[in-house]
Amino acid sequence: MKISIVIPIYDEEESISTLLSEIKEAIDPHFDDYEIIAVNDGSKDGSMEVLRVEALKNSKIKVVNFRRNFGQTAAMAAGFDLATGEVIIPLDADLQNDPKDIILLVEKLNEGFDIVSGWRKDRQDKLVSRKIPSWIANYIISRVTGVNLHDYGCTMKAYRRDILQDIRLYGEMHRFIPALAAWNGANITEIVTHHRERKFGKTKYGISRIFRVILDLFTVKFLLKYSAKPMHFFGKAGIYLLIGGFISGLIAVFLRIFLGMSFIITPLPLLTVFLMLMGVQFILMGLIFEILIRTYYESQDKRPYAIKEKINLS
Repeated sequence: MKISIVIPIYDEEESISTLLSEIKEAIDPHFDDYEIIAVNDGSKDGSMEVLRVEALKNSKIKVVNFRRNFGQTAAMAAGFDLATGEVIIPLDADLQNDPKDIILLVEKLNEGFDIVSGWRKDRQDKLVSRKIPSWIANYIISRVTGVNLHDYGCTMKAYRRDILQDIRLYGEMHRFIPALAAWNGANITEIVTHHRERKFGKTKYGISRIFRVILDLFTVKFLLKYSAKPMHFFGKAGIYLLIGGFISGLIAVFLRIFLGMSFIITPLPLLTVFLMLMGVQFILMGLIFEILIRTYYESQDKRPYAIKEKINLS
């Protein structure tokens, strides 16, 4: 089995050599066929120079250099696209992930799973700025997606290559890969992995990242539930709005006939018109998205299903 280790890198000059050495020490006794794909995500320090030197010393180290900073998700997507291994394992470049856990992830994957997620149970980060927001985010993501993991934010996970082939990553979507893969029927589990204190530099994550994650979560929820049937989302909202408009109109008529209240002094007629128009618009949006979805699938010869195995079929 060949494994591909993907490392997104942004301003981690001091950590790179140590990390690559630890990876080699951890997996050399277990794997002859492996590759390390380091993606330099527009670093402003000397990270790229260090990577050049390391790549010259070890042909298993492959380097991708972005023209500018595109973000962690884009860096991971590039690594996934270029990986040739049957198993792909991303990990952070800041030395907080322990490369020795790579073996544990692969062993668990070989038990029949498609994805093994790392769980930083004893996380070595600040409580208020990192741990608490992470706990809240993991709870919300698990509830919304239906895929219960303790640590969506842990970069260190093991994926079977075929699981990643049909997943396209945008925004901050890399943390939602297990949820997106579960939609295609992936078998997912998690194991406890080691987490170490940051030795060099400073974290690239801040509270502002939470808002981007929340917005991406809305996208993931829509993709998981309604991407193949958008009319069920927009049509349902449209019907609710039409019903609300109808009820509002009935109340306005009741007040006019039985209580003599003029339409002018109550906002109900205006609310009725507003809700009715919004309801019609949502239904029309649903029809438009249905056409777009069909165009998407048919123009690329895509199928709204994923086949895991074929027997006696070409």
